[in-house]
Amino acid sequence: MSLRHALAPTVLLSASLVLAACGSVSASTAMANWTKSSNLTSNSAQLALDARHVLIALSDVHSTAAQLHTVCAVLDLETLQANSALPTPDTQTTSLLSAAYTDLGDGANECYAAAGSALKRAKAAAFLHRAGAELSEAQARVTALGAS
Repeated sequence: MSLRHALAPTVLLSASLVLAACGSVSASTAMANWTKSSNLTSNSAQLALDARHVLIALSDVHSTAAQLHTVCAVLDLETLQANSALPTPDTQTTSLLSAAYTDLGDGANECYAAAGSALKRAKAAAFLHRAGAELSEAQARVTALGAS
């Protein structure tokens, strides 16, 4: 038996162990890494602040179309940026954040055209309130996974 044939099983075993070690990140660690790299905490806080600004503008019947366009466009841009960090390592968190970002985007888009319509203002506000609850649920999920 040649030396090469004798070492083959050892090399194969060593390579397998190295590869196994590379893929042994826990779900909690993977989520913690994603949370940090995606800036989830600061992005969520910024989205909540932007949504509050939109809700204030929507509740003021004297808000002009230009004022609504400004706050709604900012919210839409921030939402698109946060959405680009998806997916997360956890499918349930991804689903929750995706739903929140969809509702924030829908609220921003509805707001953009709501200047002369109380119905559209109410519809936009409803999207934003639902998104707030979804963001809270997503944050609770991240916390439960030990990643926040």
